[in-house]
Amino acid sequence: MTDVPAPPKLVIATRASRLALWQARHVQARLRALYPDCQVELLEMTTRGDQILDRTLSKVGGKGLFVKELETALLDGRADLAVHSLKDVPVDLTQPFALSAIMERADPCDALVSNTAGSLDELAPGAVIGTSSLRREAQLRAHYPHLAVRPLRGNLDTRLAKLDRGDYAAIVLAAAGLRRLGLAQRIRAVLPVAFSLPAAGQGALGIEILADRADLRAWLMPLACNDTTACVFAERAVSRVLGGSCQVPLAAHAVLREGRLVLEALVAEPDGSRVLRAGAEGVPEAAETLGAAVANDLLGQGADEILARLSDPAAS
Repeated sequence: MTDVPAPPKLVIATRASRLALWQARHVQARLRALYPDCQVELLEMTTRGDQILDRTLSKVGGKGLFVKELETALLDGRADLAVHSLKDVPVDLTQPFALSAIMERADPCDALVSNTAGSLDELAPGAVIGTSSLRREAQLRAHYPHLAVRPLRGNLDTRLAKLDRGDYAAIVLAAAGLRRLGLAQRIRAVLPVAFSLPAAGQGALGIEILADRADLRAWLMPLACNDTTACVFAERAVSRVLGGSCQVPLAAHAVLREGRLVLEALVAEPDGSRVLRAGAEGVPEAAETLGAAVANDLLGQGADEILARLSDPAAS
């Protein structure tokens, strides 16, 4: 419970997918517990990212496609806050928007889902594996060059349906999303971080507001997790320095160990032929400085060459 006076009403903007609604309802329940007299409503919306399913995100505008309509609802006053899977929130979030609270992270790992194989090692050469992420694709290709990695778009239920009708031998999804929807039984294997380094912010929920809403910042403060926030700030700093987007196979993952923030990151060629890795540790209070240092380490290894080529395909 908090001593901050309860707001009379709060409206949460959310995508209309089943997973997004779970996330929004989770925040709704937390707010109702904090402020029993507050009317907390959901504003369900369909974003451009939900509508464009025939092309990969890297070709149609990136992660911002999942937040733009929700941000419009914040601007015009239809909603007070928006709930996002943090890995979908662009790292260059600027005025008039702000991340007011980052909630405790769930499992950040990727998960293998298959009806025929219990592990990636069991997939036959040429087997088709689906993923929506260049980050996952690059790491899969690096470890399993004999598999055929193909694009996979749509919400979580759509992706599972494509697997079940035989379009893919296996697919890779975020473990957190499967567990949040009660689908943990579909997970055949959780991919270790050392094998499939997660996206910055994966497994965490972020709450976006208008930056000038000091009242909302105070109301939402009890939902924030300091440990997760430090980890995510470091991860997102890596992505920010490197200009991370859906066009870049970029991963960053941080954990707290005995009071120290330990960060790992990578940049890869989409085909997995070259994978650059860097890591460092520091104090949680300097999370963004740590992230920038790791990003600069990757740049020193030649990540700038990969990034320049991916941002300008004509140069390749």
